Amino acid sequence: MVQTPALPLDVKLMGWVAHALFVVFAVLGLGSVGLWAARHPAWSLGGISVRGDVTHQNAVTFRAQLSSRLQGSFLTLDLQEIQRLFEGVPWVRRAVVQREFPNRLRVTLEEHQAVAWWGEAGGGQLLNTQGEVFEANPDDPQADQWSELLGPEGQSGRVYALFQALRPVFARMDQDVARLELSNRGNWKVTLDGGARIDLGRGEPADLLPRTEAFVATVTTLRQRYGGRDIESADLRYPNGYALRLRGVSTLEDPVPGKPKP
Repeated sequence: MVQTPALPLDVKLMGWVAHALFVVFAVLGLGSVGLWAARHPAWSLGGISVRGDVTHQNAVTFRAQLSSRLQGSFLTLDLQEIQRLFEGVPWVRRAVVQREFPNRLRVTLEEHQAVAWWGEAGGGQLLNTQGEVFEANPDDPQADQWSELLGPEGQSGRVYALFQALRPVFARMDQDVARLELSNRGNWKVTLDGGARIDLGRGEPADLLPRTEAFVATVTTLRQRYGGRDIESADLRYPNGYALRLRGVSTLEDPVPGKPKP
């Protein structure tokens, strides 16, 4: 048998280089064809259909916000970037973007459902039903009657949770929570729609609700002793009672030695 002589090393290297170059050029060629196809006018974006919650939005708003910022064809558009653009529109909480062949996008929106002001009424920041803060100009005719909630950054969900828990308690007094504030030191204060200011002290709902319920259960009887006077303020930080100031009268229910809890 005749053996084929081994090829010199430089010949082998040239063969490997040629093969590698062939692969590279083939990949580049396919990429160029793919890019050309993706940018072909046939793949131009034909339109965007918007579904879901659109109470505060319309086509004019979306065109003004997005038309100049959509770059690319139907195949090359970055869906995550489009999602961010839609979620940057006022009132939009969440957007889901999908391609619809041959050349359309479908966007499903979820809007914020405003339930209260975050901070001062009319300040531009609102709170939604998930306890999230967002910025928008409300068009609800009842917006002037919304409660004001306030707290440190990142605590809006906690404030909203206590707000929901307190409202039915104060409703037993035919009162609503006009303002609920959590200070930077963790102290809770409530202002009722009748003007009464109530210091709840520190703690979680499990700590604050029992003392609030005890206050509501007894304060009506106490007011009757003084002619049904309106509540001016109350301090619920005492361990076994509360300090109460009625308009024109100051007294202490179940006096307890010592100072109230800070």
